[in-house]
Amino acid sequence: MVVGDASVEIDVLVVGAGPGGYVAAIRASQLGKSVLIVDKSELGGVCLNRGCIPSKALISAAHHYEAASHSSEIGITAENVKVDFTKVQEWKAGIIKKQTGGVTQLLKGNKIQIFNGEALFINEHEARVFNDNETARYRFNHCIIATGSRPIELKAFPYGGRIMSSTEALELPEIPESLVVIGGGYIGIELGQTYAKFGTKVTVLEGSDAVLPGFEKEMSQLVARNLKKLNVEVFTEAMAQGCEQTDKDVTVTFTVKGEEKKVTAQYVLVTVGRRPNTDGDLSLELAGVEVGERGLIQVNEQCQTNVSHIYAIGDIVPGLALAHKASYEGKVAAEAIAGLPSAVDYKCIPAVVFSDPEIASVGLNETEAKAKGINVAVGKFPYGANGRAQSMNLKEGFVKLVSDKDSGLLLGAQIVGAEASNLIAEMGLAIEMGATVEDIALTIHAHPTLGEITMEAAEVAMGHPIHILGSSK
Repeated sequence: MVVGDASVEIDVLVVGAGPGGYVAAIRASQLGKSVLIVDKSELGGVCLNRGCIPSKALISAAHHYEAASHSSEIGITAENVKVDFTKVQEWKAGIIKKQTGGVTQLLKGNKIQIFNGEALFINEHEARVFNDNETARYRFNHCIIATGSRPIELKAFPYGGRIMSSTEALELPEIPESLVVIGGGYIGIELGQTYAKFGTKVTVLEGSDAVLPGFEKEMSQLVARNLKKLNVEVFTEAMAQGCEQTDKDVTVTFTVKGEEKKVTAQYVLVTVGRRPNTDGDLSLELAGVEVGERGLIQVNEQCQTNVSHIYAIGDIVPGLALAHKASYEGKVAAEAIAGLPSAVDYKCIPAVVFSDPEIASVGLNETEAKAKGINVAVGKFPYGANGRAQSMNLKEGFVKLVSDKDSGLLLGAQIVGAEASNLIAEMGLAIEMGATVEDIALTIHAHPTLGEITMEAAEVAMGHPIHILGSSK
């Protein structure tokens, strides 16, 4: 590394080592580019270290605990089931360590330079990278900005003490006795439901008229029902106003349809969305990169910003803030830099909530399809009529397929139930390939599996269901 004002030449500078940045760096290197990746935090970004992976580890542990404690219906009774939460956290940390180690090895194996520190643009072709011990100046031919996002902080609920973001909620040293969750979106429901399974008294405050407002109510209602079974108190159309914090608890004041209420808990978790990391010390203005509404950077179909050799991907560009979308865009940006005819095609991006039951959606839902004036055929099949679901004692849920009634073309799929997060992949592939519901129905699915539910739903859409009575709409 050259220290001082002399510039080191590099083909591609990647700022941010999350699921968008490190994937982009690897793909660029595969295509023959010299690559430097810079991140001031851990490799793998929020998703791997403070989001997707650790949260799913806690969710999995909670499922195991619940199954061990409540399986008498199938003849399994266990006594004195206990949670060693310190060990749960150690197990979770081990997963993160293994995952970050894997990313490190992948980057090194692809001959990518790694710099643990910050990047500061000097002009449109140069950036200074630095940390407490070293600094260097790089001249890049292309740059991919992948700085991700952070939790939104409410003015009335500043983070600190007993007011947490999802980051702190994942690192609690012990199971809290009580918890108020402000925001009933996917992060709030996932973490709130997880701690409720561990025995925490949870209260959820959601501003809209239902939890998980981004999904159809017939899906979120099943999750709401399970929240009730866990004694989670949910207030919809609720607005959090303020709080009073002591060294032992927090009292939250909120209103529901104009009526003021209070709830006291050991901790408050704020999950009201995320903010793109474009307002920090990157000095994007010195590179000429324009930052638009809500801190997002506008890009074209190849992820180019208004500065043609600088690209932006992930949570800092418009669209869903999802790790898999960022990884996809990272590949597109790297391939575009290498001169390949690569461009984003958001025909269908799956969205998944690891609630109980799981929720997954891809493509158009019924309401969206009808709003486009499409003559819609819907095929819906319940988990309860599936042999594998019954044998797993996981009978809640359904698969719903939305198709064009005239052509049979599959337009979208919504799944709520066990393994929805895995089942949705087949539906995404079907939509991408332009499959019809007949294609799905004629695909032989192994028996007995949950995958058969998609085949059965396709048969419902065609009007000749086998394992339930009735026909498509």
